[in-house]
Amino acid sequence: MGAGVLYLLLVNVLSFIVVGADKQKARKKQRRISERTLFLWAIIGGSLGSFIGMRFFRHKTKHKRFMIGVPLIILIQVLALVFIISAIQA
Repeated sequence: MGAGVLYLLLVNVLSFIVVGADKQKARKKQRRISERTLFLWAIIGGSLGSFIGMRFFRHKTKHKRFMIGVPLIILIQVLALVFIISAIQA
């Protein structure tokens, strides 16, 4: 397993956990994880984990910023990955 794949796996798992932790904090009315931090996890490669966490925990699913932003980040990351793979193979 390549280092890049391991990185993406780890970041997505951690992103999923962070979304779940924020949902737990919301239920307990504790200080929450900032939306900026949640988006940062998606941007650094955890977009799929963030999206799955939002669906699994039913968290931030009514926020248009997250429902548009996270899938858009996924799309950008997939396109970048396809571009990188095609450039390597050329």
